[in-house]
Amino acid sequence: MKNLFLKRILIVIILAGLAMQVCEAQRTNNPEREIFKKSLHTKKKKVKESPSVVRAKNKQAANKKKSDEEYNAYVKQQRKHAFEIQSPDVRSRMIENRKESDARYKEKKKNRTENSRKAGKKYN
Repeated sequence: MKNLFLKRILIVIILAGLAMQVCEAQRTNNPEREIFKKSLHTKKKKVKESPSVVRAKNKQAANKKKSDEEYNAYVKQQRKHAFEIQSPDVRSRMIENRKESDARYKEKKKNRTENSRKAGKKYN
């Protein structure tokens, strides 16, 4: 009688242990993801735009490029005109100021690259 009772308890414990293992095995929805660390059916699909959309985008890009070129030409022409209408002594001052500012910019850029090089060496 005691043996029968112990056998039943042992069978219940074994079945419970197997049920736990089955539950752990079913924990993942996709077994491929567990094996290969990603699903095999996640290939990105290419979305092809309609020809009219592609044409419109190309036309828009061309128009933007053209307007940018026109703007740059206009700015260049305005600067040239502003320089030409000045008197000779003002022109010479403008040229000197431009030379000084270019020299300051070059020195500042040199210092900035030198400082960044030192900081880079500090952490290497």
